[in-house]
Amino acid sequence: MSRPAPAIVILGNGSLATARRIQQLYPQALIYGLDGRVEAPDCTYSDFGATLRQLYQHDTPIIALCAAGIVIRTLAPLLLEKGAEPPVLAVAEDASAVVPLLGGLGGVNDMARAIAASLQVAAAITTSGELRFGTCLLNPPSGYALGDLETGKRFVSDLLAGESVRIEGDAPWLAGAQLPENPQARLAIHVSSAEREPAANELLIYPRNVVARVAAVVPAQAIREALHDMQLAWQSLACIVADDALMARPQLHEAAAELGVPLRFVSAGEQILPVVWHESGNGLLLGVAPAPLDPPLIGRPRGRLAVIGLGPGAAELMVPAVKAELARANDVLGYETYVRMAGPFRDDQVLHCTDNREEMQRARHAFELAAQGRSVVVVSSGDPGVFAMAAAVLEALHESGDAQWHSVDLEILPGVSASLATAAQAGAPLGHDFCVMSLSDNLKPWSIIEKRLDLAGEADLALAFYNPISRSRPWQLGVALEIVARHRSAETPVVLGRDIGRPGQTLRATTLGALTPDQVDMRTMVLIGSSTTCTFPRAGGGEWVYTPRWYGDKP
Repeated sequence: MSRPAPAIVILGNGSLATARRIQQLYPQALIYGLDGRVEAPDCTYSDFGATLRQLYQHDTPIIALCAAGIVIRTLAPLLLEKGAEPPVLAVAEDASAVVPLLGGLGGVNDMARAIAASLQVAAAITTSGELRFGTCLLNPPSGYALGDLETGKRFVSDLLAGESVRIEGDAPWLAGAQLPENPQARLAIHVSSAEREPAANELLIYPRNVVARVAAVVPAQAIREALHDMQLAWQSLACIVADDALMARPQLHEAAAELGVPLRFVSAGEQILPVVWHESGNGLLLGVAPAPLDPPLIGRPRGRLAVIGLGPGAAELMVPAVKAELARANDVLGYETYVRMAGPFRDDQVLHCTDNREEMQRARHAFELAAQGRSVVVVSSGDPGVFAMAAAVLEALHESGDAQWHSVDLEILPGVSASLATAAQAGAPLGHDFCVMSLSDNLKPWSIIEKRLDLAGEADLALAFYNPISRSRPWQLGVALEIVARHRSAETPVVLGRDIGRPGQTLRATTLGALTPDQVDMRTMVLIGSSTTCTFPRAGGGEWVYTPRWYGDKP
């Protein structure tokens, strides 16, 4: 399976320009910047060592713009298994040097050359085999898999010691290598999909030219047994192909993950690439192609639909999972203002911007795209489950009888809601039980809003008002405040947060008695405290507002 996009880790603004240049080479890569020192990174971190170790343990390629020694000391405790490490590189912040550090078997030297070429410098390649032979024999190109790493290490050592080699099978990537070839050599590079026992004098490389076609859910072991029965190496398996009807079956996805291959889907009767089919004893079909297969050209993947929350607007308040989802998306849908906030986007990403009132049409369109096997993101501001697109997407799915829609990999990713962002700026006005309400009567009767306001006020809950007022609803906030005032004193603290997390944000603390509707617009979040909510002066001016976690007599 492919690795995640690289993480570009920087310590200060001096590295940002170089990081952006590298990001152009890897558009899905995220820039991780030290909190408080880097302007508008994709992700922030506070502990360099912990961040690097976490990325490494998640098999994420790391491009660190700092001294190589810092990276080495940080990752040293994790260097246990050479064959399992992701690529790790150190790049000078001024783009003058590119040093591959770890991941020789994961393509780190190829990454180093690519980055160095984009920065117009030379990569500092130090791997003996690559310097001598012009290729890393233990890291065959995409479409091929190495047989046994430990045998391979001894094999390369023998070559470096002066032995010659012969090539058995088709290995086009070795045509330009400087290998000491001899048709009578003891050492042999054997390239074939046939199952073969490792031998000390052979380097086994398997073309990924076999596809397993399944019509029912099968475990990984059944596929391994079918390959063995056909005398095919499991390393040559390029992908599993299943019927569309099996798309949502988790056991099949687990089998593909266990075998380390992609899972692709086809409709009944759909033709796969030209392969020679063999029927195994357990009902599987195994297809063998004359050359390595390209899984993205076979059928389609399971479509994915992620409903994301951008947070209040500031890039640093967008959660990393949301940024990663945006990076992988083929299509991005949403209200145009929110879609633009989610950028920048790559040229190959398709934006579908619609009016803010077209939620159900947008949700249905998202499922239509995802059902085609695309990776789709529906954008909301704040949290998608708080007066936003998550409910509309689930409603569209609930109403649909389309099996392809229900087979889509659907995930809701949270964001920082406007109420929580405003509360955090003010202190902790929602520190105890609270109620979140929208004062808009577009989708519910005003009589329901009045009833809920009265009951929430009677229950002495802190209140957070979304959509408090608009040109078409100029009177409703005043009525809402009158209802709340039946249960609260005029001194009850109130927080007004306008465009929190966006340029030009304002935050103001007032009281229920002093609050009038003309102090609020549609972009204002209104937080009204409970009977226990307190205020006290901030050292730098203004007030802290909080609702203590105790109630009644202080514990």
